Amino acid sequence: MARAASRPATAESTPRIGIVLADDQALFRAGLEMLIESQPDLDLVAVAADGREVVDVARATTPDVILMDIRMPVLDGIAATELILADPASHQPRVLMLTTMRHDEAVVRAIRAGASGFVLKDAEPEFLLAAIRTVHQGQAVIAPSQTFDLIREFGGTGGRRANEAAIEPLTPRERDIFALVAKGLSNAEVASSAFVSETTVKTHLSGIMSKLGLRSRVQLVSFAWENGLVG
Repeated sequence: MARAASRPATAESTPRIGIVLADDQALFRAGLEMLIESQPDLDLVAVAADGREVVDVARATTPDVILMDIRMPVLDGIAATELILADPASHQPRVLMLTTMRHDEAVVRAIRAGASGFVLKDAEPEFLLAAIRTVHQGQAVIAPSQTFDLIREFGGTGGRRANEAAIEPLTPRERDIFALVAKGLSNAEVASSAFVSETTVKTHLSGIMSKLGLRSRVQLVSFAWENGLVG
């Protein structure tokens, strides 16, 4: 069952990152609860034991970050992510997937659904805490190049005819930047290839994301692959 937070923020306190934890394994969930509650900047606002429950909890508590197990009963974490992020009334939390396998087709589906990254369940506690703070800042917890490799392995859309209409809103320069980012290049690598500054790359990338309705670089890689815009 979901539960409300035991440590409500006060006006005097530093704003904390609101966390919802969704996992059907009680022992694992209890360990993460203790870890999160030990951090002064994190606030565990609710827990859920299945995908349907976390959808309801997300609507009721408007968390900043959801730690989402990929495989749960009633509704899996991927379907739950899709429902949460597709809801126009949603607070649009960042979703960090919890998985037992690094190379997993389900990870690709999670990225396509809008997840900001994934963390292995056997990761060090410090890494998980850093991942929560990273996705809260709007960054992905998976290198775009690694995303490209995952999608190439599990995406199943290689060789699809290029759907240029998918990037019609972009300017010619934005299309150039899009193509480089879609290959998994870092900002520094894109800047070097396009002969522009990293600041310019970030500006273009922000515009690209907004125009295409994408949430992260990793989702951009997936979008490009699905539309046959990267080899």
